[in-house]
Amino acid sequence: MICCSAHALRRITLFVSLLSAASWATAAAPARYTLDPAKSKLEYEFVQAGAQNKGTFKKLTTTLDFAADNLAASKLDVVVDMTSLDSGDKERDDTLRGADLFNIAKYPQARFTSAQIVKTASGYDAVGKLTLRGVSRDTHVPFTLRTVTEQGKPVSYLTGQTTIKRLEFGVGQGDWKSTEWVGDAVTVSYSVRLTGQ
Repeated sequence: MICCSAHALRRITLFVSLLSAASWATAAAPARYTLDPAKSKLEYEFVQAGAQNKGTFKKLTTTLDFAADNLAASKLDVVVDMTSLDSGDKERDDTLRGADLFNIAKYPQARFTSAQIVKTASGYDAVGKLTLRGVSRDTHVPFTLRTVTEQGKPVSYLTGQTTIKRLEFGVGQGDWKSTEWVGDAVTVSYSVRLTGQ
């Protein structure tokens, strides 16, 4: 009886393993999408002297490997050219680029790379590391994704926003560590068009 039970257990284990292998084999490989810079925006908003101020980063690259039924293999990677910041005021931009804030001469790029993408009630959440001014921290990048076919090619529209604390990344040295004139929270909004390969 024990021998038969062991034999049956081995057969069940083999069956489960085959099912798992079949599920893995049929999971869709993620499709790769890359940024269409002409139809994409990366904006930031912060409080300065009690007033809301906005700006943009005009240069970035984005790669999204995505399959809705295979999120474990999906990935989001964004690289921002920090030299391309534009707040609409040259004097303020020069200050933001300086050593006490973004220190662009030493850290010309910021990067977000996801470790995982999970489904949420409103869309998706890319969870990973944001590296800014040489400091890497865990960051959530929530987004919605709409995929369509345009001129026979797959296109995805990714939108969302997240909030980061500038002081956690060292953006604010000396007098700029104070939040009396410039708030700690910075809201980053993104609306990008990604084309399939």
